Amino acid sequence: MFTGIVQAVGRIVREDPLEIDSAALDLANVAVGDSICVQGVCLTVTSLTERGFTADVSAETRRVSAGLHAGHEVNLEKSLTLAGKLGGHLVSGHVDGVGEVLSFSRGVLKVGLPHELARYVARKGSVCVDGVSLTVNRVEGDGFEVFLIPHTLSATTLGRLVRGAPVNIEVDLIARYVERMLGKA
Repeated sequence: MFTGIVQAVGRIVREDPLEIDSAALDLANVAVGDSICVQGVCLTVTSLTERGFTADVSAETRRVSAGLHAGHEVNLEKSLTLAGKLGGHLVSGHVDGVGEVLSFSRGVLKVGLPHELARYVARKGSVCVDGVSLTVNRVEGDGFEVFLIPHTLSATTLGRLVRGAPVNIEVDLIARYVERMLGKA
């Protein structure tokens, strides 16, 4: 589990196996087998390197996510501990699909969703975009709008987004379970 509060920005060095330069992330208490959220994707550390770590990425993960290519900057978060703060919302790191940036201006980010995910996004609810926990300001059709504060813009990769960019989306975990319990999934 994660919180969606990005701890550092790293860079993908190579794709197979995935190698992340995460020099800005303190890995002192990270071991092989631990989970790290990379651009919204929960990955298992397979080795520690001089400047970061490596992880295997399954074909399914590559199919349902974006941004795991050499040279890309990525948002990083170590897994939540019971002693840690839950500053964002509960994030599993299981990407539900890839959205598309519709527009981004003056801190307002508008994202289009795959139709099947739109029902899980609610005004004033939580959504995870590229591993960042955000509060939804507006929902319209198959899209939503969030406001990015200056800290989020400087501490994550979201400030570099442009129209048409793909983004990893994880909808609210609780919404999926509620739907299942109501027998609609």
